[in-house]
Parts: sequence; C-alpha cells; structure tokens
Amino acid sequence: MHLKIITHDKVVFNDDVDEIYTRGVDGEFGILKGHIPVMTALDVGVTKVVQNGKTNLFTTMGGVFQFKDDNAIILTDLAETGNDIDVARAKSAKERAEARLADKKAEIDTKRAEVALARAKARLKVALNGRTKI
Repeated sequence: MHLKIITHDKVVFNDDVDEIYTRGVDGEFGILKGHIPVMTALDVGVTKVVQNGKTNLFTTMGGVFQFKDDNAIILTDLAETGNDIDVARAKSAKERAEARLADKKAEIDTKRAEVALARAKARLKVALNGRTKI
C-alpha cells in the first residue's frame, strides 16, 4: 500500500509501506493492506510506519487521514521526522506545559497547555525513535 504525508509546505513522506499506525481523535488505530476505506480526523500524536521491517516515526499535529484502494493520505498542518526535531527545545516545552498545568493558582488556558504538552511529548517520542517513555 502507499502512504503520502502532506503539509502545507511539502510532501514529508511518499512511499510504499506495510503498516500504518496513527492517532485519530477517537483513539489509536492501525491500517494494513486491504483495509476497508476510512476517513477520520487526526489528533496530535505520532504516526508509525513500518516499511520492509523498518519503523519510521513522524509527528502528526492533527489533520485528516484517508485510506482507499490501498492508498493512504495524511493531510496535516505539521509533520516532522526525528531529524527535524530540536530535543532540548521539545524538553523545555514539555516542562513549561507541565508546570503551567500543575500551577492550580495560575489563570491559564488549560486546553492550550494540554495541546502544548501533547505536541512536546509527540516530538520527544519521535526524536528518541520511541525508545523511551516520556
């Protein structure tokens, strides 16, 4: 089956794959060759692609996933590979978001802090190639 990951700026990935795992707004799901057609909104998270036994990870920051006739397309605002991610910056963003959420006295936009935390965790997972818990 074929997968294309597209942002506003570029095509991040465009190749044949064996397996696709990603996070939709209703939870994580996987796609194998021959899957029935599906279209769903994506949540902030990690998309795992298995290609000839090798795993590739991408951040996918929301968007849409479509699968039909063994062709998958991810349209997203932002997709990154591990090489695209500044680990120190992602760790700092994670710590800031956790601190904002932990401070019960501060008046913050909780949803915005939760999204920032989810983005930072996704970036760290991809940058560390899924090797460690975040």
